[in-house]
Amino acid sequence: MNQEFPYRLLSDVDRAVGAAYGAAKGPDEKYPDFPKRLTFLIDPQGVVRKIYEVSDIPAHPDAVLADITAMAAG
Repeated sequence: MNQEFPYRLLSDVDRAVGAAYGAAKGPDEKYPDFPKRLTFLIDPQGVVRKIYEVSDIPAHPDAVLADITAMAAG
């Protein structure tokens, strides 16, 4: 499924952003070498509006797009 996002997505390869947002796993967590699956919805002013813990990977993009649409409408 191609979502064709009209903006760039961030991939935190060196984990710097995850650490800055407090999203990096601690050494005592399960699979500490793998990052948490989180999405941050950030508005044009830079305010974090929603944080998603991704559990349903195929449905996740549509859920985020629905929230973006709702934010734009209201």
